[in-house]
Amino acid sequence: MTVRLLPCGRRAVLVETADVLGYQTALSRLAPDGVEELVPAARTLLVRFDPAVTDAQRLGALLRQVSPVDGAVTDAGEVVIPVVYDGEDLADVAAETGLSVGSLIARHTAGRYVSAFCGFAPGFAYLSGSDPVLHVPRRSSPRTRIPAGSVAIAGEYSAVYPSASPGGWRLLGRTDAPVWDVERDPPNLLPPGTRVRFTAVPS
Repeated sequence: MTVRLLPCGRRAVLVETADVLGYQTALSRLAPDGVEELVPAARTLLVRFDPAVTDAQRLGALLRQVSPVDGAVTDAGEVVIPVVYDGEDLADVAAETGLSVGSLIARHTAGRYVSAFCGFAPGFAYLSGSDPVLHVPRRSSPRTRIPAGSVAIAGEYSAVYPSASPGGWRLLGRTDAPVWDVERDPPNLLPPGTRVRFTAVPS
């Protein structure tokens, strides 16, 4: 697989790849000397390194040889998120997609999601694997406050808001699952590579 490498200062290289999780898993298993941290995003992987141990040129030669691992999430656990589907945008999304509310819920719970990367806020996991019918845009006007535990969709991703914050995602429901808890080790319930399933529960 072809990758593109971009320098990021003296201590990091940005890898552009079509299979971020597979590439990250393969690189983690290699455990190259000097690599300190791997930070996945939607289409890139930031590789931070110790310049006292390696350099961008030497590391780049290795990074070009890495082949993504198929089924990179097979060793990860699965987290089941119970959801009360009563979100403010539920009816609007159903109408926009041409589905009944019941069919929308059925499609959302039928998905087999994977935490692709985290961002925006601590514990905010971008969950890939949504039914293409549910790929709807963000709201044109973001809300100033979305409650913690809100289950939402935007574009190709689903997510659970780990804390109250502004946001423009479309709200389908809510959960009591603590996706971010600083008293827990690790605090993030949905780190990259985690398989996720939503299940509907009564209010």
